[in-house]
Amino acid sequence: MSKLSAAITAVGAYVPDFVLTNELLETMVETNDEWITTRTGIKERRILKDVNKGTSYLAIKASEDLIRKKNLDPTEIDLVIVATATPDLLVASTAAFVATEIGAVNAFSFDLQAACSSFLFGMSTAAGYIESGRYSKILLIGADKMSSIIDYTDRTTCIIFGDGAGAVLFEPNMEGLGLKDEFLRSDGVGRNFLKMDAGGSLLPASEETVRNKQHYVYQDGKSVFKFAVSNMAEVAAKIMERNQLSHDDVDWLVPHQANKRIIDATSTRMGLDSSKVMINIEKYGNTTSATLPLLLADYETKLKKGDNLVFAAFGGGFTWGSIYLKWAYTLPK
Repeated sequence: MSKLSAAITAVGAYVPDFVLTNELLETMVETNDEWITTRTGIKERRILKDVNKGTSYLAIKASEDLIRKKNLDPTEIDLVIVATATPDLLVASTAAFVATEIGAVNAFSFDLQAACSSFLFGMSTAAGYIESGRYSKILLIGADKMSSIIDYTDRTTCIIFGDGAGAVLFEPNMEGLGLKDEFLRSDGVGRNFLKMDAGGSLLPASEETVRNKQHYVYQDGKSVFKFAVSNMAEVAAKIMERNQLSHDDVDWLVPHQANKRIIDATSTRMGLDSSKVMINIEKYGNTTSATLPLLLADYETKLKKGDNLVFAAFGGGFTWGSIYLKWAYTLPK
């Protein structure tokens, strides 16, 4: 008999209605559709325009989608994890609010922040709780309202990011399905290449920080690209090697959607045909913590029980890693 493992048994998603196209961005900053598409692969991104709604709104909507599709009683959920770089509030837990709003009244909850690797690290965390045997239903949500920290006069960042959320349910599995292996890494050398200077304990909010636009994301694009290309590809190849997976054995690469060129470099290193690469960056841009679950939601109908999935992500700080997971279900036709 196989040992107990943690499998994904349901997926939910939500993206806002407003579509910010490359053509619209051309009216806002000095850029054009060809430049953006060639360098990033992005054609449009979704934006939550309501200033009174934050990341929790996106997370709640994605969770409700999962609950409806799974016909899940939310009171059975043991734990809610919200992976996010843009919590509603500092100090007060976004996950606690989300759990209450969706009716997960018996769950404990917390936020997890590892930049664009947040959901990937959350998968490891959720699996650990399941494998402990103490918990049987864990809701992992990746959600970010990136538009809340983007300067729409900065053409180096505003073309990249969008808003959205995705959710997955982890449950115990005894069939050898679910999370099989992980290779997760971090390196503080990346602290100054992708960050938001102000708003934390190091540089609290002040008139000066607002005036200097230090509450927006800053990115040294060339440095981040260089690290992401090499490290995302490296960890994905490492997972394959450790688990003796050939390119024929891998059914799907589930890569963080930061840049089409980074995705291509990773799949090339793995020896995968483009037909095995999940991609939706053209529709949503980089939704940070939400990219991986949004991919699962978009490709859910194509996934089959037993499929080998390799997840890979890279985020600010730096954080990065790869996870090997066997898919646990096939949707009925």
